[in-house]
Amino acid sequence: MDDIGRLEVRWVQGFSNNNIEFVDKKTVCYTCGSHVCFLDLETKTQSIFQSPGRGVGALTANGKSGIFAFSEQKLSPSIFVHMFPQLYLKNELKGTAQLDYTSLTLSDGGPYLGCCSSLPDHTITVWNWETAEPICEQPHAGQDVVSLAFNPLNWLQLCALGTASLTVWNIEKSASFHVLKPSVIELPATDAPLEKLAPTCQKYFAQSTTSELKAESIVTKHCTRARLTPCAICWTATSELYVGCEEGFLLLVDPEELSVSVLFNPTIAEANPKLKNNSFQALSLNKNGLIVTGKESVMHSLQIKGSQIDITQTWHLDRPVTTMKNSPDNNTLLLSSKTGQIYTLNLTQSDKIVKVLDILSGNFVAAAFLHTDKNIFVSLRDSGELQLWSSEGICLSSLSLQAEATSLACCPIACYAAVGTSSGKVLFFDLNKEHQPRLVHQVHLYHTSVDHLVFDQDGQYLLTSSSHSHIYVLNAKPSNMFSVIGYTDVPGRILSLSTQSIRDSDEVKVLALCAEQEDQDLDGSLLLVLNLSATNLTAPNCVDRYGRLAAHVLKEFRCKVPHPLQSCVLGVSDIFAYCHRNKTIQRFQLPEDTGSLSGQQVVELEPEQEVRGHPLGPASLVLSPHYLWLASVGRDGLLRIRETASMERYIELQCHSWRLGGVRGVSFSTDCLTIHTVGFGDGSLVCTDLRNKHADGSMVNDATELSESMAPFLNNLFNAENPILTDLPVWGHGPPVGTEKTEKSKVSVGASVDVTEQDESYNSLLSAPPPQPTWLESRQEEVVKEDNEQYSETKKKLRETIKELRDSMQEMMRENDKLPEQHFNLDVEEQRRLEAMVEQEVARVRAEIEWDIIEKCYLRDVLKRECWDSVKVKGRTIKGFHSELEVQNFPLKERTEKELENLSRAENARRFEKAAFTLSNPKKSPNTEEEEQRVEGHEAECTALTGSFSTHLGYSNPYVYDQFSLQTTEQRINQIILLQDVIYRIKTAFNADFDALHRQKTQEIEHVRDRNRHIRNLMLELDMDEELWEPSLTTSEWPEKLLTVDDSEIKAEKYLSPKQREKEEERKRLEEQSQLAAQSNQSRERGVDDMMEGVLEVKKEDILKMEIPLPEFVLTKPDIQWSEEEKKVYKEYENKTNDLTEEKEKYRKSLEIEIQKLQESTKEVAEKFDESLSKLFEKKIKCTVAIYQEELKITYLADAVTEEEEMRNRELELKLKLEKMLAYKDEITEEVKKHAEEVELFHEAYDTLVAEDKVLDKDFRKDFFDVPKMMVDHLYKLFKRRPRVQKMRTQSDSSSRELRLSGSLAPVALARILAAMEDLDAPENMPEGLNQTIWERFCFFRRTKVESEQKIKLKALSLAEMQAFLQRRKDEENAAKQEIKNISEELESLHKERNHLLMDTMVQLILKQGQVEVSTADLCADDTNFNLYHRSVVDDLRSVIRMLAEQKIASMVERKEVRKGMIQLEWEHKVMKKQIEDLNDKARDIKMLRLSEEQQDMTHLSKTDYDSHMSNKVSSLEKSIALMTKTHLHTVQQRIKKTEQINRQAATKAANNALLEQQLPGIQVTVAELKHIFEATASEENEAAKTEERYQEIVQKSDLEDLARAQGEDLDALWREVERLTRRNFPSLDQLKHT
Repeated sequence: MDDIGRLEVRWVQGFSNNNIEFVDKKTVCYTCGSHVCFLDLETKTQSIFQSPGRGVGALTANGKSGIFAFSEQKLSPSIFVHMFPQLYLKNELKGTAQLDYTSLTLSDGGPYLGCCSSLPDHTITVWNWETAEPICEQPHAGQDVVSLAFNPLNWLQLCALGTASLTVWNIEKSASFHVLKPSVIELPATDAPLEKLAPTCQKYFAQSTTSELKAESIVTKHCTRARLTPCAICWTATSELYVGCEEGFLLLVDPEELSVSVLFNPTIAEANPKLKNNSFQALSLNKNGLIVTGKESVMHSLQIKGSQIDITQTWHLDRPVTTMKNSPDNNTLLLSSKTGQIYTLNLTQSDKIVKVLDILSGNFVAAAFLHTDKNIFVSLRDSGELQLWSSEGICLSSLSLQAEATSLACCPIACYAAVGTSSGKVLFFDLNKEHQPRLVHQVHLYHTSVDHLVFDQDGQYLLTSSSHSHIYVLNAKPSNMFSVIGYTDVPGRILSLSTQSIRDSDEVKVLALCAEQEDQDLDGSLLLVLNLSATNLTAPNCVDRYGRLAAHVLKEFRCKVPHPLQSCVLGVSDIFAYCHRNKTIQRFQLPEDTGSLSGQQVVELEPEQEVRGHPLGPASLVLSPHYLWLASVGRDGLLRIRETASMERYIELQCHSWRLGGVRGVSFSTDCLTIHTVGFGDGSLVCTDLRNKHADGSMVNDATELSESMAPFLNNLFNAENPILTDLPVWGHGPPVGTEKTEKSKVSVGASVDVTEQDESYNSLLSAPPPQPTWLESRQEEVVKEDNEQYSETKKKLRETIKELRDSMQEMMRENDKLPEQHFNLDVEEQRRLEAMVEQEVARVRAEIEWDIIEKCYLRDVLKRECWDSVKVKGRTIKGFHSELEVQNFPLKERTEKELENLSRAENARRFEKAAFTLSNPKKSPNTEEEEQRVEGHEAECTALTGSFSTHLGYSNPYVYDQFSLQTTEQRINQIILLQDVIYRIKTAFNADFDALHRQKTQEIEHVRDRNRHIRNLMLELDMDEELWEPSLTTSEWPEKLLTVDDSEIKAEKYLSPKQREKEEERKRLEEQSQLAAQSNQSRERGVDDMMEGVLEVKKEDILKMEIPLPEFVLTKPDIQWSEEEKKVYKEYENKTNDLTEEKEKYRKSLEIEIQKLQESTKEVAEKFDESLSKLFEKKIKCTVAIYQEELKITYLADAVTEEEEMRNRELELKLKLEKMLAYKDEITEEVKKHAEEVELFHEAYDTLVAEDKVLDKDFRKDFFDVPKMMVDHLYKLFKRRPRVQKMRTQSDSSSRELRLSGSLAPVALARILAAMEDLDAPENMPEGLNQTIWERFCFFRRTKVESEQKIKLKALSLAEMQAFLQRRKDEENAAKQEIKNISEELESLHKERNHLLMDTMVQLILKQGQVEVSTADLCADDTNFNLYHRSVVDDLRSVIRMLAEQKIASMVERKEVRKGMIQLEWEHKVMKKQIEDLNDKARDIKMLRLSEEQQDMTHLSKTDYDSHMSNKVSSLEKSIALMTKTHLHTVQQRIKKTEQINRQAATKAANNALLEQQLPGIQVTVAELKHIFEATASEENEAAKTEERYQEIVQKSDLEDLARAQGEDLDALWREVERLTRRNFPSLDQLKHT
């Protein structure tokens, strides 16, 4: 390691905006990675300080004392306190923090530092950094603290700003003892009236040693409403706090008065509009007022007078400001933004804001040296910022690419840089004008990000790689316009890429580390070595048509390593690699003869040397330009340099923080003596110098020799290519972009180049154009285009041939559709394979369906078991037949064993109580005892069940308590159980009646169905089609229907397996055979059907089917040609027809009457059932009322039990709190005693010191007894004289008492006084005539007196401080005593309230209808106008009234009976009149009854005549049948002719259809083309129509919502009116007490 040298950090660039502080009047400091940067605001120069620990965490500084402190980033971190500008360590503070510190702050009033640790303890600690001792701390107090700030005028106040809280910590001290006391400030709620608020701070007097009281005192919150969120604080000159909130409020907090005032409220109308959108993210107080800034890029200066806020000045910034700091002299205001800009504002000199630093923020991607003599290097950020830096760390220019950047490389033969983007593009920038970089070319290679960009050492080629398996080779010369030479494929993702130029053989070796396709980690074990021949790359056949490099141009061989690698570099003949799994750096030797190896042959490599790597990986490796040094960087943030010849030794430097990701990349300068590293997440760029320790400078000589050997070759190329580069125009033919730097001390403002027009990763989401093709895709398109042009004729012929084949195939397909399927099974094996695949897929789908069915069945079983099977009485309803009435039963679950056990326990307890009560009463006489038991039993029953109708319904539990005897909690719990049993009995009894009525309805429905069946038969005879009312049970009445599925509900066809299908067919075949066998045995029935239409006698119902045949001559002759005989026959036909019609009408009327009777019967049954249902409904209402009453009593009892339980818990809580307060009082009492003793001892010491001082005053004349008296008087006046500085100091410090309390200022004050005493002790002040020896003795005596006075003053101040501290502890002791007294009183009141709750039982009473409760407040009435009578007079009067009332009632009953008899006689008279009318109608009908012609013939004709008459009739019927047969045959012939005609038309249509089917394919193509054309032209119209339709739907929906909302409001108003009317008529119970 000594052979190499040492590493020194030259400069660091970056800005994290974590914190920025003034370290003196003109210098600020901020963190940058693992360094602290100092910026001189006047000279703009920077300096750095590297952390002595592991990284830099929180940072703070004090500009008045020149002290800055920061914490390190490691486990159990320390705090380092340093002095500026010397930068030496003042002290290292090692606290109890385990992980990190969240905030640091330094005090202006002394050597004090406040800090807050993170997880897990969250401790706030105050240190004395001079002695490195903590003076006080408070654990678990900084859970959400983000910032700490000491009061500049009083170091004993420390403000802690949290994410949602604000706490002021007061440091109380007594001599050397300090303690922290919090005052948690509760900010106003966002919805509270925000004006002058009452004290809302909670100041806690308790300081317990237990963590429970600490947490309770700090975390206690009394409000859960949303409160304002503080984001910035600022101390005022009056020790108050300005607090800015994210909601836009500005508050003023007074920690002494414990009050919060709202200075600005953005929610009110009078608020200043300029401040409404301000969130007050930063506050600073200076001489001109309060300066505020928010999320907008605007800063205001506010003048605050009371509650009036005026904006005196406004500044507009280019970026939002997040931090503001005042300089120690309050002349300069420092502003910083998140994007890396620092501004200053000095109002004493100018009102303009000056930008002093603009280095941007964000993480660096890479950094590379530019191969020029100007010592310029280039950096690239992930946001796309390309920056140029000088060797001194000055930013020369900045260019924004407007694209996400991923890689960077600089060309050694021209002044340009290549940048890879995340969209797969490579951008080329001309950097000849370092203040004006230009984009001159770009090429799109990938659709993913460009991971690697590597130039060979001679600058001939640029190699690129991405996650795609392609490596592109580009010509790096500007004269060739950076053309893409070709590409090659690699087996996997490229993890590392490096090159080596062999100038002798004119070759370039390329080493690529590839991850295999199956590897998912960021490491690989395959090394691919490529040999590029420069001479062959210029040949025309170096690539194929698609751009792939030819085999004779690119030679490759592959190597396999035993362990996966993460990074590798190619040396002269070696490979250096890093293995993350073993955490080692390995060196491999390349094979000497690689020409004989084939491209697919893999060589196994073993490491020749292996050394220890980085403790935290992964790491990457870089070789120096002269191949002698190997640099390695890792996630641990370390930079290690080692010689390639001896890798065991190395030098290292902590460049970046391991907590923020460590080092991302490293690069060497051309001379190998400067190294740049970029961090992963710290946003820093570190420039490191490698110092040589050898006197001869061998390292420098090696680098110089290398550069001199390469200089001629590179200079020639540079002189040839760089002028061409400068002549290239800006990409896109636009004007040059960039900014020129006017002054070297100023940082140029970054320009921007918009590459998003070609970069799809930055395209708008709303209008995303198609992705731009890559170079390879464009090359492929060109090849396809060339092929199309070359083979256009051949393709045309092929298209015509394909069309003919297509037509023939379609014709064959149409023919094949008509052939059986087995004709197409040409490949039996393929068919079997496909069938097996189908069967496998079917089995899979069937298994999925079966599992789905099983899952649903399981879910169904679970739901059925929990919601159906567990219910003993299922919930069902009964609906009325013709009424809307609906009655529901009470669903009941089976009572559990626990419920039955509780019921048995309650009944047994009640039984024992009754037995104990009976034994406790004395014995009485049998008669008296019997009577009293009867009376007591009745009273007990009435009293116990008062408050419900359960006794009237007949359902009660004999063990129910009297409502007035419930005194204990156990009795109330038992009463709840017994009342639940009463409810169960009521429900069970009602369900029994419900089930009976339900069965009745089922029976009635069956009867109605029977009647309807009979009615349908009658209506069928009458040829009537009328819908009948047929009731049925709904699902709510018969819920079991929901659990069964009928076949009619399943619409899908049932799937049958082949076996099931065979069984079904067999069953159908057997049924058909049985039916045929049965039909063969029914010859008798067929004979009856043939002869007499299935009946043996003519029924009466057949009258309606009878028809009289029309005479034959009526059909064959007109009316005029009829003979007399025929007319007579027709006359008889008409008479018979009329008689048959009358008979049919009578029979029809009788059927209609029967139908009407059946329907009336059904209606009567339905009405009776509805009446029964209404009665059941009334009973349901009564049972429901009783249940609600019992539940109301249960609710009262449960509320009483709950309240008693809450009181018991409250009592336990108060007892626990009382024990804690007693322990705390004992602790504070001991503390008071201890401090009282200390104060007493200190007071004794103070009295002793005062007495000694008085002795010095008295002994003055004694000590100068040898001096004349006149001279002694003059000396005594000089002895009383004091320096003027002492008086001035006393006057100036009258307003800053706290500064004098600091022990560190006492020696300073004494030194100043003694220095002033030197002037008084000068010889020129000696009186004339006084001896020098006496004067010296006098000066010594006076100096002793002054020192004694100073000691007395300091003692007095300390004594007053100790007494004040003791008084505060006594106040806390008194407050603790008062709290104990309050808790004791609260316990006592709680006991009284609990006893009152047990005695004051809630009683439920039922009032009669119309009874109104009267207030019992004023029961004493005025009796001045009252007359007093004897009680006997009143009783006699009452008896007379009772007798007269009984007589009146008897007469009323008698009148009622007479009235009832008269009404009954009138009703009987009306019934008799109706009967007379019915008899008269029947007699009239009998008289008017007519006989038919057949009946008359049967009456008058003899048997012979009747037979002849019937034979004539039969002959006429036969003639009619013959005529009808003839007519039927004629009709059949006509139908046959019409059928033949239709068949001929069908054949013609079939021929036409066949012709159309041949034309169908062409028509379909035409229709498809027209359809596409129509869709293309009508899409806009359809879209507009759809838009209009959607708009109309939205408007209609909005109107309906408004209508529904209005109707809902009307319903709410009506419902409130109903409730008001109900409350007005509802009886209430007021102040009922049981005595």
